[in-house]
Amino acid sequence: MAQPERPRRPKLIVTRRLPSQIEARMSELFDVELSEDDLPLGAKAMAAAAARCDILVPTISDHVDAAVIEAGRGRLRLIANFGNGVDHIDLKTARAAGIIVTNTPGVLTEDTADMTMALILSVPRRLAEGEKLVRSGKWTGWSPGSMLGHRINGKRLGIIGMGRIGQAVARRARAFDLSISYHNRHRLPDVVEEELAARYEPDLDRLLVDNDIISIHCPHSPETENLISAKRLALLSSHVYLINTARGPIIDEQALIERLERGDIAGAGLDVFAHEPAIDPRLLALDNVVLLPHMGSATIEGRAATGERVIMNIQQWIDGDRPRDQVFEGWV
Repeated sequence: MAQPERPRRPKLIVTRRLPSQIEARMSELFDVELSEDDLPLGAKAMAAAAARCDILVPTISDHVDAAVIEAGRGRLRLIANFGNGVDHIDLKTARAAGIIVTNTPGVLTEDTADMTMALILSVPRRLAEGEKLVRSGKWTGWSPGSMLGHRINGKRLGIIGMGRIGQAVARRARAFDLSISYHNRHRLPDVVEEELAARYEPDLDRLLVDNDIISIHCPHSPETENLISAKRLALLSSHVYLINTARGPIIDEQALIERLERGDIAGAGLDVFAHEPAIDPRLLALDNVVLLPHMGSATIEGRAATGERVIMNIQQWIDGDRPRDQVFEGWV
C-alpha cells in the first residue's frame, strides 16, 4: 500500500518549552504549536494534541501511551522525541498504527557522564553534607575528625550498562584510578575493553558483590524494571555506594530506602526517582544520600543539541528518508 505523501510544512506540536533558538528554527520550518506554560500535558490534553498534528514532539515528562497514539491514528505520522529514553512511549502501539518514533541518542552522553562522576565524588566525600553545614552557620572550623568521608582512589567501580554513557563514565573513572568492571547484555570488543581498562562481568549478582561503587547506565524497559531488586540490593556490602543517573524504576526504591535507613549500604547518589517529581520523604531525611532534580543532561549545550537532532529527524522524514534516529519496538 502506498504511503500518504508527507506534508512539506507539517503541523507540529511541542509539549514543553525548548531553547529559544530551537523554537525559532522550528517556527521557520514547520507549522508549529509551542508550549506556553511549560507544564506537562495531562492524558486528555496529550490525546487531543496527538489528534490534531502530523508530528508530536514529546519529552520524558509526557506519557505517550496507547490511548494517546490511538487518538492520533489517521493523522499523526511521527513522534520525534526530545531526548534519548523512550520508555514513556508505547512503541508497540505506535508501530501498529504506522507511526514512526525517533529519539536523540548520543547528544547528552558527556553531560550525563559528568554528572555521574560528580555523584561518585560527592557521596563518599560527603560534599552535600559539608555544603549544608557551612550554610547552617554551625561550622566551628577545621578539626581532624570533622566531616570524614572515603577516598575513591583505588576503589572498584561496577558499571551496569556499558553503552555510550557507561563508557564515558569509565573514561572519567580511569583518571581517578578506579578499577572498572561492567555488566552488559553483550561483551564489548577486546579493543574497547583495553582502552577503558574494563573487565567484563557476565554475572550481575557477582558485579554487585565485588565492587565498592555501583553506577547504573542501562535504559528503562520491561526487562530492567526493578533490575536492582530487593534481593539484589541485599547483595551490596555496607561500604558500597549506589549511583543512578539512568531511570528511577530500575531500582526497587522502597527496598533501597530501607537499606539506607539501616546503614546496610553506605550511601547513594540519585538523579532519578521511581515516581518523580514526587520524592519519598524518607529519602529527603537521609544524610547519606545526594538527591538531584533529574539534571544529569541539563546543560545549555546539550538541550540545544537535542533540539537540533529533533529538527534533523523531522526534516529527514519530510524529505522521504528514514530518519537517522528511528526507534524500533524492542529498543533498549
